[in-house]
Amino acid sequence: MNDGGLYIQMFSIHGLLRRENMEMGRDADTGGQIKYVVELAEQLSRTPGVARIDLFTRLVADKTVSEDYSVPLETVNERLRIVRIPCGGRKYMRKELLWPHLDEYVDKAIKFIKRENAIPHVVHGHYADGGYVAMQISEIFGVPFVFTGHSLGRPKLAKLTAGGMREDEVARKYRIFTRIQREEEILKNADLVVTSTHQEKEVQYGQYENAALGRYAVIPPGIDVAKFYPYYHDLLPERSRDEEQIQAHASVLQELNRFFTQTEKPLVLTLCRPDKRKNIAGLIEAYGQDRDLQVMANLAIFAGIRKDIHDMEENERDVLTEILLLMDKYDLYGKMAIPKRHDFEHEVPELYRIAAERKGVFVNVALTEPFGLTLLEASSCGLPIVATNDGGPRDIMRNCESGILVEPSDPAAIARAIKSIISRPELWSTYSKNGVISVREHYTWEAHANAYAPLVKELTAATTPHLSGQNRELSAGNRLAALQHFVISDIDHTLISADGGGLKKMIAFLEAHRDRCGFAVATGRTMDSALGQLAEFGVPAPDIVISSVGSEIYYGPQHLYDSGWDAHLSHRWDRARIVQLLSGFPFLAYQEDETQRKFKISYFMDPGKDRLARVRERLVRHRCRFSLIYSHDRYLDILPYRASKGRAIRFISYKWEIPLENILVCGDSGNDEEMLRGEPLAVVVGNHAPELEHLRGARNVYFAEKAGAAGILEGIAHYRFAEKISGGEG
Repeated sequence: MNDGGLYIQMFSIHGLLRRENMEMGRDADTGGQIKYVVELAEQLSRTPGVARIDLFTRLVADKTVSEDYSVPLETVNERLRIVRIPCGGRKYMRKELLWPHLDEYVDKAIKFIKRENAIPHVVHGHYADGGYVAMQISEIFGVPFVFTGHSLGRPKLAKLTAGGMREDEVARKYRIFTRIQREEEILKNADLVVTSTHQEKEVQYGQYENAALGRYAVIPPGIDVAKFYPYYHDLLPERSRDEEQIQAHASVLQELNRFFTQTEKPLVLTLCRPDKRKNIAGLIEAYGQDRDLQVMANLAIFAGIRKDIHDMEENERDVLTEILLLMDKYDLYGKMAIPKRHDFEHEVPELYRIAAERKGVFVNVALTEPFGLTLLEASSCGLPIVATNDGGPRDIMRNCESGILVEPSDPAAIARAIKSIISRPELWSTYSKNGVISVREHYTWEAHANAYAPLVKELTAATTPHLSGQNRELSAGNRLAALQHFVISDIDHTLISADGGGLKKMIAFLEAHRDRCGFAVATGRTMDSALGQLAEFGVPAPDIVISSVGSEIYYGPQHLYDSGWDAHLSHRWDRARIVQLLSGFPFLAYQEDETQRKFKISYFMDPGKDRLARVRERLVRHRCRFSLIYSHDRYLDILPYRASKGRAIRFISYKWEIPLENILVCGDSGNDEEMLRGEPLAVVVGNHAPELEHLRGARNVYFAEKAGAAGILEGIAHYRFAEKISGGEG
C-alpha cells in the first residue's frame, strides 16, 4: 500500500463483473449493482486518502460466458484491482444457489489476505451475499463493516406475494428466508449501512426486526456524466464524436428502425432486466390499450440480452414470452421494438440521446424499485422520465423534477403521464433541462465518494463497535495472518496431567515465543469447558480452540465460530437419524445434554465384544456418513465423516496458510490418534493410553518419556522446534 491511506475491500459476489463492456441486463444478477460497485470503486481509487481498493467477486470459468470472468486478478488502475475467488465450483450460477458456498468463499478470501500480507482497514459488502462474506471477514480481522443492500429480501417478499406468488414459491425460487435471515444478522453487526434513498432507509429497512440497530447514511449513487451527456451536445458544430460513438449511434438506429414503420415518431423507451418486478407487461398494456399513444409514439423495450428464450432461466423466459404474447394481443407490429441485445458501454448512452432527440420519454414502472439508476442516466442525457412511485424514484424526482411519478399497477395512469409529456413541448423541455442540471448537482460519483470517505475514516479511527472494544490488533485474523508456527495440544492428560510437573515451564515457553508461534488446543471438551479448565490451571487463552473432538473451531479472544468448518461438516450429516438408529442398543448410554453438540453425538460405552462393530454396521447399513471415535474404554463419539481433530488442523493449515510441518501436535489417547499421524510434528506424552502404542516408530511421531507438559517440552527439544520458530525454518 502507498501513502499510508485507507485499504478498502469491497465484496460483490454474484453476477458477471468486469471493468470493460459490462453485460448489463444479461440476466437477473448482472444489473445495476454491478455497475454501481465498479464505478464506486473507480471513484474511490481516485479519492485522496484512499491508497488501495480490492473489489472481490466470484471467479467463473464457464464456456457459456466470457473468459474475462476467469481471470483471478484484474488490474483496473494502480490503486484498484478486481479479485476473483472461486466457490461452489466454477460454473456460473444464479445468486440464490450461492448461499451454501459462501463460507468456502470466506475461507479462500482469508487465504488471499494472508498471502497478500495486507489486512484491510474496512470491508464493504454489497447485496446480502457480499454482506455476509464481508461480515465474516470483519469479525475475523476486527475491522469496520459497511453494508449496501441494493435490494432487500423483506420488501421483495411482500411485493411478490402481493402480486400473487405463494410464499412457498417465493421461498423455493429465491431462497428468500435464508436471505432475510442473513440481512437481519448483517443489520445487527454492520458499523454503517449505506442507503441510496430516505425511503430505503425508513420504509424498506424499517421492515426488519434489527432495523433500529443499524447506523445509516443516505448517500445517493452517481453516474458517469461524461458518458451520459445531454443529447444536444451532439448537435453543436464544435462537438466532435469519436468513431466508436458514431458506430454505436448508427447501430442503435439501425436496430430500432428495422422494427418501426414510422421511424420519426417520439420514442417511449424502457431499459431493464426481464424480471416480473420490472413490470414490462404493465407498460405494454398501457401502450397497447391507448390508441392515441400508439399514434403519437413508438415503444422500444430493451429487456436484457438474449439469444434463445428457451435457454433462459424460468423467470426471464416467462417475462419475455409474456412480452411477445402482449405484442401480438395488441397487434403492435411496426410500433414496438424488442431488440435482442445492446452494448451497455457504448450503445446505451446513445439510446437515451436518440430518444431525447425524438422528444420521447424514458419509462421505469417497476413494481418495486430500490433506486432507479436508469432514471438518472436518462435524465442526465436530457430525456424526461415517467417512473414508479415506489422506492428510490421518489427521492430522484424530489431532487431532479425531471418527470412524473405514477402508480405502476395502473396502465391508464402510465399512458396519461407519457402522453402529457410528449404532447406538451414546454413541459418536455422543462423536465429535460431539470434532469441535466440536477443530476450533475446531486448524483455524481465524486459527490458520493466525498460523502463516503469521511464516514469510513471515522469508523477506522475508532475501535469497531461490534467487537466490544477489542482493538484491531487483538483480533484473531490479524494475529493468525502473522503466524507461521503453532503448538496444538490436547488438554486432559496431555497439557494438564496429575503427574506432569512441566506446566509452568510450558506456559513460559508459549509466552516467550508468542510473537512468532501460536497456541491452540484440540480437545473432546466443549469450548466453554476447555476455556474453564485452562483458566483453572493458569494456562493463557489459546489463539484457536478445536473443541468437541474436532467438530467445532473457535478463534481468538472473541471466540469466533468458524462457519466455514461448520459448512464443511454439514455435508450428508443427519444427527437425528443416527440417534434414532442407535436408540435400541442397551450398551449405549446417551451422555448428558451439555456434552452433546451439533456435530457430535456422545455415548458412554463400556468395552464389550463386537460392540463397536455393531454400531458401525448399523450405521453403514442405513447409509449414514460418520466417523467413530472410542477412547479411554469409556467414551464413544460419533461425528460427521469429515470431522476429527486431525482434519480440523489440516483445515486450519489450509485456511490460514500455516504449513503442516510447522505445526507441533501433542496428545495422549485414541481420540488424538488421527491428528498425530501425517505431516505435523507429533508428540505422544509419556502417560499416554495403550491404544497409541501402535504408532511407536511411525514417521514424525515422537514418544516422550516424561508425562504431561514436561513430555511436550521434551518433544519440542527433540524437534528443535524453538530454533525453527526463531529462525523461521520450514
